[in-house]
Amino acid sequence: MRKDKKQVIGEEIADEPIKLFLAVEPADATPPSLHKLIKAYRGLRVDDFERFVGFFVAAGFDLNASDEQGRDFVALIADQRLAQPYIEIIQAARA
Repeated sequence: MRKDKKQVIGEEIADEPIKLFLAVEPADATPPSLHKLIKAYRGLRVDDFERFVGFFVAAGFDLNASDEQGRDFVALIADQRLAQPYIEIIQAARA
């Protein structure tokens, strides 16, 4: 990071930057809904991801989208150390 740039940790992100994750499209055969969830998971903190899921559902995207091997978002991240809070958000949204 450049010396004149301050690293910002912990500040809440506004809605518009979170909604930008709804616009990302896959460059391969990954279903768009699954791709958006993965990108948001990689780019957002837990609280922001929870807000993203609300926008995601409201926009009509599929929380159950799966890849060609039949793996959904939860299956793809389940083995990652910090995934549990994200999985709980998805499970709550599916209920």
